[in-house]
Formats: sequence, structure tokens, C-alpha cells
Amino acid sequence: MSKTEKADYILLGYFVILLAFGLIMLTSAGSAVGHEKFGDSYFFIKRQLLFGVLPGLFLFFFFSKLDYRILKRWSTAFYILTIGLLLMVFIPGLGSAYGTNAKSWLVLFGYSFQPAEIAKLAMIIFISAFISRKGKQLFDLKEGFLVTLGVGLIPVILVVLQPDIGTVSILFAILFGLLYVGRAKLPHIIGLAGSGITALVIMIMAAPYRAARFMTFLHPELDPQGVGYHINQAFLAIGSGGILGRGLGHSLQKFQYLPEVAADSIYAIIAEEMGFIFAVGLVVLLILITTRGFLLAKNCGDEFGRLLVSGIIIWFATQSFMNIGAMVGIMPLTGVPMPFISHGGTALAIAMGAVGILVSVSKKSN
Repeated sequence: MSKTEKADYILLGYFVILLAFGLIMLTSAGSAVGHEKFGDSYFFIKRQLLFGVLPGLFLFFFFSKLDYRILKRWSTAFYILTIGLLLMVFIPGLGSAYGTNAKSWLVLFGYSFQPAEIAKLAMIIFISAFISRKGKQLFDLKEGFLVTLGVGLIPVILVVLQPDIGTVSILFAILFGLLYVGRAKLPHIIGLAGSGITALVIMIMAAPYRAARFMTFLHPELDPQGVGYHINQAFLAIGSGGILGRGLGHSLQKFQYLPEVAADSIYAIIAEEMGFIFAVGLVVLLILITTRGFLLAKNCGDEFGRLLVSGIIIWFATQSFMNIGAMVGIMPLTGVPMPFISHGGTALAIAMGAVGILVSVSKKSN
């Protein structure tokens, strides 16, 4: 294999460590809830392996062996398919909320998954291809920037209608990041940032439960047994972990005290069981992945590959730090899971497929 065909094994190694650590922590974090609700302490890890890791390995090897430049030709098909799946969520009998405020699940042939997870990767592929074809035309407000923004906002709006504010924030961050990396004019970027913040404020104020979450973020000590219960239990888990933690498997908060311990609250369990050192170590690992990923994007030989890698890294970094930020109280709770760590088969499989694309790009980069 020539030098230019050698994958970035350092970046791949980071992801392997992240995935392995995530599976170990999910086994521990989900044990109490799995036993209580399903009579099986290993319920969540079994589902993660069956519906996440196995299809994820297939997607990883498929995309890692595929020349990523082929994705540019398939980008429109991915985009149309994703829009179709997002629309199907609103069809009675197919869409489901599964006890949440957002109708974001699609049930087909007895299998449930979240089209919004697929939309993250599909949007990255499509917008990357769209911007790379536009070239310098992106500098023009009407013919480039607004057109690109318009097609990118369609899946965002469909997720707004579910409504899922956490996923909306991630999709918007991906779109915003790709326009920035695509070298759109700074005044256009600033205008988009202002519009996005305004839209977010409107979404928060439009729903009482979102406004309550935001007020809890500002004043977590208010209503500790009501809307402030989740964040206060997360603080208790993180604080009780200390420097070295209670030990793997010895969390107390996972026993029906902290909500969603296998999903968006898993970082608090990590801090409780493994302590400050591992909690910070996980953040360092995420920073290493982010910096290594952007270095790969910088060294990419073509615009589509550069945007593709940047979009994937923006996705992983944004979602990871939104999750951690919520648990440590520097961001509002949005129900965003942590990539490669939290329970979620669709999310893990798609994320592993995205890593396969990063490997494919690294093979073609110097």
C-alpha cells in the first residue's frame, strides 16, 4: 500500500478507545434500569451490540473501503431519502414519540429508528457536495449562500416540527460549520448566527417545558424535586465521584435516582464511578479526536473531502460537548446523547459509518 493509501490509524485508534470505553460504561450505567424495567441487567448493552455495533461495523467497513469521492455522486439521493424518512415520522401509525415530547421515531417492519440520526450524516454529505460544486458562487448572497442555506434548512425545519430542539441545534451547527469551512462571507455567517440564536430563543419561549428547562439551567437550585430534579441529581452524581470515583459498577445514582442514565445522563455516571480523572480524560480524548480530525481536513486534497471531514468532526464535537455541558451545568438540558457512549443503536451505527468515511478520506490524503 502506498503512502497516500495509508489510513490515519491514530485517529482510528482514538475512536476505538472511545467506543470500547463507551460499551464498558453503558454495561455498568444501564444495569440497574435494565433489571428494573426489563428483568435483564444486560438489556441495554445487548441492544447496543445487536443494533449498534454489528450494523455499525458493516457500515464502517463499507465506507472505509469505498472511495469517498463516490459519495459526491450519491449525495442528492441520500438527501432525498432522508427528507422522505423525516416526513414519514408524521404519518400516523409509522411515527412514534416513545414517551418523549418529540415524535422522532419511525417504526418500519417492527424495527424502530430515528431518521434524524441518519439526517446528520446525510446532511453532511449533501451540503459538502453542494458547496464544493458551488465553488466561489457561495460568496454571492442570493445565488450561493441563500440557496445553500435554503436546501440545508429543509431537514432542520422537519426536525423542528417533531419537535426535537437538541437535534435541531446539532443540525444547525453542522450547516453553520460547513458554510464557515466552505469560506462563505463573514457578514453572511454573522447574519446566520444571529438568526439562529433568535430562532432558538423563540423555540424555547414557545414551549413551557423548554422555558422551564432554561430557567433551571440559570438557577438549578430552584424546584429541586420538579424541573430541577434531573440536573441536581447529575450534580450529585458528578460531585460524589470525587477524584478517583466510587469504582466501576458502584454508582448509586443509576438506581432510579438519575433519569436517562443509559442515554444523555451517562457522563454523570462516568464521573461518579470513574472519578474526575476519567471524566477529564474523556474530554481530552474528544479534544484529540477533534484536533486530529481538523488536521485531516486541512491536509485533504480536494474541497469535497475537506468539507466532509470537517462536517463529521463538527457533528461529533458539537454533540459531545452539548451533552457534557448539560451534565456539568454550563448548558441547558436538551436530551442530546453522547456519540459512541450513550445507548442508541441507530446513532451508533451511523456514527461508525461516519468514521469509515474519515478512514476513506485519510487514505487519499497526504
